[in-house]
Amino acid sequence: MSLQTTLAGSDARLVDGLQSGFPVTERPYRAIERVLEVSEREVLSRVKRLHERGLFRRVGPVLNPPVIGSSALVGLDVPDERFDEVAALVNGYDAVNHNYQRDHRWNMWFVVTAANRPRRETILDEIATHTGCDLLRLPMETEYYINLEFPVVNEDAIARAGWETRTAVEPTTIPEHGADLSPLERRLILELQEGFPLTRAPYRDIAKRLDEPVADILDTIKRLKAENRIKRIGCIVNHHAVGFDENCMVVWDVPDDDLDERAVAAGRHPSVTYCCHRPRCEDDGWPYNLFTMIHGRNRSAVETTVDDLANTHLRCDNARLHTVEVLKQTGVRYRDLLSGADRQ
Repeated sequence: MSLQTTLAGSDARLVDGLQSGFPVTERPYRAIERVLEVSEREVLSRVKRLHERGLFRRVGPVLNPPVIGSSALVGLDVPDERFDEVAALVNGYDAVNHNYQRDHRWNMWFVVTAANRPRRETILDEIATHTGCDLLRLPMETEYYINLEFPVVNEDAIARAGWETRTAVEPTTIPEHGADLSPLERRLILELQEGFPLTRAPYRDIAKRLDEPVADILDTIKRLKAENRIKRIGCIVNHHAVGFDENCMVVWDVPDDDLDERAVAAGRHPSVTYCCHRPRCEDDGWPYNLFTMIHGRNRSAVETTVDDLANTHLRCDNARLHTVEVLKQTGVRYRDLLSGADRQ
């Protein structure tokens, strides 16, 4: 039985409401109290209990690494007999925060995030040299839609299948260089990377740790969110805990002249959790320039959803890279990233 089937309806609604709606105010749980019509103490008690059960990993901001630093998605073509060896080498880099095995010739996929592009490229050069494997370097160039919220109030086979078609999908160019951050912004990001303390006044507690006025902390968080350095603020759901164990990275060979139009249409599809443009690598036999993610409870449902995208919004050749195994899944090491010391 998946965890979401055991949740009381009020707890499920609480989690769904908090995924991107955590108030930026000195007493956030008091604001939630007014919506749920239960006491501030009860709201916080429920949040703590659900966190302990593993429903979500933390409450706090979802930071945006490509805007704060310099990151790239990387594909490796690893011989089966060397897979464990190469995975251990790649995972040994602190700059690698996600690594997955996928069922494709390019069978290892990881994300490298560094303080700047030269450092990122140095890390990738090292990995290419040490592994001897062919390597795809795929920095994000345009973001269309990224939102990894996972509702827990239903048994839909595809994550968010019942959500209304979204309309706010706009191409956003990713900057070549990471954002310039003020000293307070740097200190605050480091403080926030593990999430908020589960207390009645988390922003006030963060302000005390940083020895700053709480009003400055609230204003800075709002500004970072407005500048897309923070994607959203809320609880980060463990999608495996709520039954969305199947996920597929689907890549598309979209005609360049039609890229924005088709990508925006795909990004508006309610079952797409991730949609972005990355460069082709034609010399390496990689013709794909649009990347999407679909999360579901079973492979059949995911395949049906991809078929729908292929027959309607995108109408072009695609490759479907289902996740076989999670090799590494950690948060970005912002202390190293912001200091430029993201070395092995």
